[in-house]
Amino acid sequence: MAMQTLTTLITGLAGLALASLATTASAQEEDDPMEPRWSFAIHGGAGTLTRSDMTPEQDAAFRAALQEALDAGSEILGNGGTAMDAVTAAIVIMEDNPRFNAGKGAVFTWEGTNELDAAVMDGRTRAAGAVTGVKTVKNPILLALEVMKDGRHVFLSGAGAEEFAGEHGLELVDPSYFATEWRRMSLERMKVEKISALDVDIKFGTVGAVALDLEGNVAAGTSTGGMTGKRWGRIGDAPIIGAGTYADNRDCAVSATGDGEYFIRAGVARSICLGLRFAWESTRKASGEPLSADEVQAVADAVMADVEVLGGTGGVIVVSPFGPAVFSFNTEGMYRGRATSEGTNEVAIYDDEK
Repeated sequence: MAMQTLTTLITGLAGLALASLATTASAQEEDDPMEPRWSFAIHGGAGTLTRSDMTPEQDAAFRAALQEALDAGSEILGNGGTAMDAVTAAIVIMEDNPRFNAGKGAVFTWEGTNELDAAVMDGRTRAAGAVTGVKTVKNPILLALEVMKDGRHVFLSGAGAEEFAGEHGLELVDPSYFATEWRRMSLERMKVEKISALDVDIKFGTVGAVALDLEGNVAAGTSTGGMTGKRWGRIGDAPIIGAGTYADNRDCAVSATGDGEYFIRAGVARSICLGLRFAWESTRKASGEPLSADEVQAVADAVMADVEVLGGTGGVIVVSPFGPAVFSFNTEGMYRGRATSEGTNEVAIYDDEK
């Protein structure tokens, strides 16, 4: 029954992709699909993001932060570096920037601590590493990377993950390093006014990156502090392989941000990749032609529509071997950026910048 349900879902996604192709005038890129090229995308959270939420100075600061991370990954890819190196370099920059909910600047748990999650996946081998509930590792994404490289396990948590970090020479910091006053104020407001995390945070500040390198390999990474006021060791989708993070050279790399509980239930990242694989194998494999950007977008949009049906909000970034990266989100905005070897280089925040 589970396999039948999955097959039905994938078939529906492929149908949506084909319908989108038939009703849009967008053409395939004129580039030779066999020519080596790279593509890169990042996100810094999705949610209620309107121009009235931020001053022009805040808007500019967020765009500059996104551009810095985007440029770091793009430079690596442009110089022939690996997709994984590009992904981790960009995420480290965002983890170190207190404007995002990852690393320094992470939200507070109900108990007033900062508990961090991260994951990476290499599409070439489908090796993966993930960590959750760490409190002293300066850059959780680098810890997830070490877990992947070590290879004995995929997912480590809490004290064990921190012990592993120490044994592998990762930089450890006092837990106070991650705290910022405005995040603490969000927690206090939540407690006093008895409101939800969605009411105190104007965005889901999870950060992530996806990349396609010149060797045709894809990679994905995601890092987060979770939700304001989370309790009982709550874990969201970001460190869960197949939900918030996934990469497979056969189809795509995905990083997600949003209501983690719904992204877990929908298996968002894996569903998008399976949808793309089915769409390609059923419509393009015989000719060797890549999927169009519109078809990739349609598959991502279909999975995000499923999340919305469940009651969840958020967004994804997707890069595939078929062409440029795409964004899909069902919120008023998402901090995002993308760049390609063909010259695309852009950052955006609001939904009307699509």
